Amino acid sequence: MNNILEMKNINKSFFGVQALKDVTLQIHRGEVHCLIGENGAGKSTLMKILSGAYQRDSGEIFFNGKKLDTSSTLQVQKEGISIIYQEFNLASVLTVAENIFMGREPLNKLGMIDKEKMYEDTQKILDKLGVEVSPRAMVNSLSVAEQQFVEIAKALSFGAKLIVMDEPSATLTPKELARLFAVICDLKNKGVSIIYISHHLDELIELGDRVSVLRDGEHVATDDVDNIDKDQIIRWMVGRDLTNSYPERTVTTGEVVLKVRNLSSEGILNNINFSLHKGEILGIAGLVGAGRTELVRALYGADPKDAGEVYLNDQLINVESPKDSIEHGIGLLPEDRKQQGVVLGQSIKNNITLAKIDKVTKKLLIDNGKEREEVQRYIDDLGVKTPSQEMLARNLSGGNQQKVVLAKWMFTDSNILIFDEPTRGIDVGAKYEIYELMNRLTEQGKSIIMISSELPEIIGMSDRVLVMHKGRISSIYENKDLNQEKIMKSAAGEVS
Repeated sequence: MNNILEMKNINKSFFGVQALKDVTLQIHRGEVHCLIGENGAGKSTLMKILSGAYQRDSGEIFFNGKKLDTSSTLQVQKEGISIIYQEFNLASVLTVAENIFMGREPLNKLGMIDKEKMYEDTQKILDKLGVEVSPRAMVNSLSVAEQQFVEIAKALSFGAKLIVMDEPSATLTPKELARLFAVICDLKNKGVSIIYISHHLDELIELGDRVSVLRDGEHVATDDVDNIDKDQIIRWMVGRDLTNSYPERTVTTGEVVLKVRNLSSEGILNNINFSLHKGEILGIAGLVGAGRTELVRALYGADPKDAGEVYLNDQLINVESPKDSIEHGIGLLPEDRKQQGVVLGQSIKNNITLAKIDKVTKKLLIDNGKEREEVQRYIDDLGVKTPSQEMLARNLSGGNQQKVVLAKWMFTDSNILIFDEPTRGIDVGAKYEIYELMNRLTEQGKSIIMISSELPEIIGMSDRVLVMHKGRISSIYENKDLNQEKIMKSAAGEVS
């Protein structure tokens, strides 16, 4: 039998909303099977059912030709299925070896943990992967890519025959991504099956053998990668053609609303000067380490600055903390929305109102009716897909989490919004929704600073682009003068 995994007619509902409808998925032995769909399509729910984290309402799962016991995550892992989530399941204060063999440490004749054997066994697994990481290294000293390899090594230590990787490339550099691809191809050649979940269509076409698409909780299509192209995948994902990747910008920008003068931070930022206009989207481009995120964090008051002045509507303002920025109507949608943008363990309602709870407070008491009314207005306005305001933020898709962060700043009446990697980890359909929301905000007179590592996004959405190189502004371009080559040369320090 060529199939290592068969999930047949899987159904699952939450709070009366059907998340999966009769989904069937088949995975071949030794293949890289790419699973794709818009945020909320059901990918994560399907994989959590496979892992034993969720129990299905109905349907059957077969692994290696036998019915799979999914009563617990540990049982599924013992059967040879491992799932590597975007948020790694590693203990940062333990060594690589201790993480890999946690709860299964080898013992010596005295019943004590045999650390030397544990280090040796770990080294053997790492050698098989071709990964240069010390078994004795503390996990908190490793890069994101190295931590990912530790997760893969942990999966192999369980004898995994099927590994699910959820958005593995989200924070990797091109060099790290190439190394990950090499490891995946090596695993495939050794007969390990991979389910690879990603929003990056180029990755799927380069790496995958087959692609399966989910839409609105249903299985839409499965086909060989060789038979399809990106346009076909997008049609399956969104149920329509996206003729343009970016909505048309029709806003006429107005007067200067923000001026930054001589902003510096020792060893990080050097003499930064720029302005932002009303209704403008100002893109910030640059290579990794150029200082883009550091610039907006210093501007927002999240990081200290050594020198510089910030003017809002021609008035000098003092911004020493995020609280100061919020009071001046400046909001930040951070790059890592799961850690810094939303409070995962809090409801949508609480996330939206927490930055300015006094807006729905009467005599020190929260006006629950007014709060619900305000929150529902933003949920409806931004199209947040949720059955309830009380749903925890951790249960939302990436695109909907981003909308909740945006709703929070709209609730605070922010007029200047800083988007740091606004569509990272978001699928193509949800990206377009975010772009439309950004355009709507600028039509309402709000101004946006947008950092993005995706040059097509920078060019497609920005009115002007500020390019950084080694903590300095290398160039500022009008959109009409833009192309990717110009930006890359400027980002590398070659000013044209």
